[in-house]
Amino acid sequence: MKSLIEYVPASRWEEAFPLGNGALGAMVYGGITREVFDLNEETVWNGSPRNRINPDALSHLPEIRRLLREVKPEEAEELALYTLAGTPDNENSYQTPGNFRLNFAPGFPGNGIPLPEESDVRDYKRVLDLERAIMEVSYSRGDVSYRREHLVSSPAGLFITRLSAGKRGALSLAGRFSRKDYIAASRRRGEDTLVMTGSGQGQDPVRFVCAARAVVQGGSFRCLGDHMVIKGADEILLFMGCVTSFRSVDPEEAVLGLLDRAAGRRWEDLREEHTGDYRRYFDRVDLTLGETGERENLAATSERLKRLREGIADRGLFALYFHFGRYLLISSSRPGTLPANLQGIWNPHSQPPWGSKYTININTQMNYWPAEMCGLGDCHAPLFDLLERMIPRGRTVAREMYGCRGFAAHHNTDIWGDCAPQDHWMPATFWCLGAAWLCLHFLEHYRHSRDGEFLKRSYPVLKESILFFEDFLTENGRGFLVTSPTVSPENTYIGKSGRRGRMCEGSAMDSQILRELFLGTAEWADILGEEEAGERYRALEKRLPPIAMGRDGRILEWLEEYGEEEPGHRHISHLFALYPGLQITPETTPELCEGAVRTLNRRLEGGGGHTGWSRAWILNFQARLRRGKEAFENLTTLLTHSTLPNLFCDHPPFQIDGNFGGTAGIGEMLLQSGKGTITLLPALPGAWPEGSLRGFRLRGGFRADLDWSGGELRRLRLICAEPGEVTLRYGTKRITPAFTYPGEELILSPEDF
Repeated sequence: MKSLIEYVPASRWEEAFPLGNGALGAMVYGGITREVFDLNEETVWNGSPRNRINPDALSHLPEIRRLLREVKPEEAEELALYTLAGTPDNENSYQTPGNFRLNFAPGFPGNGIPLPEESDVRDYKRVLDLERAIMEVSYSRGDVSYRREHLVSSPAGLFITRLSAGKRGALSLAGRFSRKDYIAASRRRGEDTLVMTGSGQGQDPVRFVCAARAVVQGGSFRCLGDHMVIKGADEILLFMGCVTSFRSVDPEEAVLGLLDRAAGRRWEDLREEHTGDYRRYFDRVDLTLGETGERENLAATSERLKRLREGIADRGLFALYFHFGRYLLISSSRPGTLPANLQGIWNPHSQPPWGSKYTININTQMNYWPAEMCGLGDCHAPLFDLLERMIPRGRTVAREMYGCRGFAAHHNTDIWGDCAPQDHWMPATFWCLGAAWLCLHFLEHYRHSRDGEFLKRSYPVLKESILFFEDFLTENGRGFLVTSPTVSPENTYIGKSGRRGRMCEGSAMDSQILRELFLGTAEWADILGEEEAGERYRALEKRLPPIAMGRDGRILEWLEEYGEEEPGHRHISHLFALYPGLQITPETTPELCEGAVRTLNRRLEGGGGHTGWSRAWILNFQARLRRGKEAFENLTTLLTHSTLPNLFCDHPPFQIDGNFGGTAGIGEMLLQSGKGTITLLPALPGAWPEGSLRGFRLRGGFRADLDWSGGELRRLRLICAEPGEVTLRYGTKRITPAFTYPGEELILSPEDF
């Protein structure tokens, strides 16, 4: 059963269930006498596009580099804070337009009539059905049964709720929009529609218009002031939408148009349309981890988490978590929408944590780690759109800050593609590889899809990113090309003199990202007949510092063997080459794998993995190292220590990247693909002795189905996208079958290895 279940209403936002269509989101509590729908629309941001580049950046860059070369990080950092930091230092933030509240009470709210007691409620249940993207609430009170069905439809562009009862005339309510913290104006428009208008802060901010309309069978209905009042109805269809000035010249007419088109349609048709649209994404992949008992399937999700914390096994909960991650990606990132931000699209705050922006020194990238393997490459598209939107501002950053060609971005961006430094926070602010890392997602999409048209369209983006580094990289005293200035996000080192530093010349992560970018783009250049460019990129790669290990066998995070102020730091940037990179593997670099194990052990001994997304990253590291026991332990810790009652990841506070990283990690435990290789059950834990997966997408354009039992492979079905060879690894065994035509199918059992 792929459903989240609870037997009491949500008492806080972290217990409510999320719904979304990529652009429009809702958190539904399932209240009885009061219901709240917390609403989001992906383009409700404060402010407007700005040029925040510090005018003193370029003229002081040589001095900052000199200070770093002379190992004077404190002096370099002080000068950087004055001359490189953005002016102003903060990008814009994502916001909520507000919520819609329902009071199920006689008369008007506040008229002195008390709300009815909830003590007589029986058989309460709320369910988020991940297979249909529909939330249902049901209960009985007295001799009447009540039911509510909620969905956010992509075809209709609306949040739609159906309220029904087992007795005629049993539905009465008053509803209204509200918005905390910032002023918004609510009013009625006509007899059946409420409208709320507002905007974010700042100069020329995004304006939004929310609208709600009810279609009522039986009873009476009218809009008064900023309320809709319904009495004695048999059935209610409630439609809600939000449109902003980012998308429309006239948001109010646009959202009213959505209501007009939907309000005359049958509920059954709207639901079927929504479900069919959603399932064309969700049904691409399936995963089971053995039979799950009815007791587990029907238990409250929060109770299942509690039992897991108590050490009670629940294989089905891990599969549910995997499917929930897929559900969240489909619901927060659709073709034509914006990419999922730090909270996906579900944010209840006018001033959210970290501005709910796109943090591109891992968090936004982690949101898309499961996209390709889960067959959701089209849900990856909004991230590509954002990077392309960043290019014009990234060119200005490259030119005016660094005197370079190409384009670059720092560790955050926003809805407008702002690429200037964010914050005055030294461990993170002055790192200009955000766009370079995002470019690697182009490479990954092609590796999984083998889409030649995508390659042709995206190749200029990769070339222009490299163009920046051709100008930006400087030669250090040992003949290597290094980034300067830079940091290792978001860590602090202790130099040999005991001085603390954040800024440096080169960091391990920088070189590892650039190695992936240079070599991956060189492959594309060869395919497109630009061999000379490919050779130039390979020549650049050869001059990057190699991955190095220190005296204790750990992989170095900086060019020098520095001490760490925080041994358990949440970022483990120097293992990028292990995951999501493809440079460290047990087959090709066993010594570096051993160094990665030592590095992880030291981080964990120091308290690492204390944030949800960091624990998810560690899970993926352990899976790539083929350590099934350790991967399972970290996945379990992710659920028991960093997961909220509604399965949202708890940073803390809520941050969605851990959900997506966890989903990717489960996939990596079961199937891995690299450059011409596929590894079967590489990190299968003993806790999952049997299971099956369907529809996984792999590098090389393969699609795979896999069955196992007794901890052993039983059947592999592999379908290719194009002719060629691939090496299949299962334990210590390997075979290299050849495919002769696109779509060819291969079915293997253990005896074939």
